[in-house]
Amino acid sequence: MAFAGRRRQGGPEPGAALGRTHWVFSAGFAPSQSTGSEPEFTSRNTLCLLNTGDDDACLQLMIYYQDQEPVGPFELTVPARRVLHQRINDLIDPQAVLLDAPYGMVLSSDLPVVAQLYYLDSRGGHLAVSHLNPLPLD
Repeated sequence: MAFAGRRRQGGPEPGAALGRTHWVFSAGFAPSQSTGSEPEFTSRNTLCLLNTGDDDACLQLMIYYQDQEPVGPFELTVPARRVLHQRINDLIDPQAVLLDAPYGMVLSSDLPVVAQLYYLDSRGGHLAVSHLNPLPLD
């Protein structure tokens, strides 16, 4: 392959930590109803995290609601050079994330990570999927 034999022209070095340390998602929503087999077709939001660095990243996630106080922090670890797909529906400590309620999230990490929110809605026998890109804060 031609790219493999060329001299590196910029871009990140192998093991470099890509991404940011703070992320904001304003459009969270996890329906309580689903159609199809579980867990594959359970309606959900999934926080997709990528750590390209050489050290584990420690993250804290706060959930903000329309009509009540924020919940959190939820603590997550993304191992070095790995991805973590965390279903929001599975976050229960310190308190389960509410279903059928709009929410926003603020994600803080001690090391740069890449973050994206995946939405799967299988209510009513239909399948809706989208990826939500957050607003990076730094």
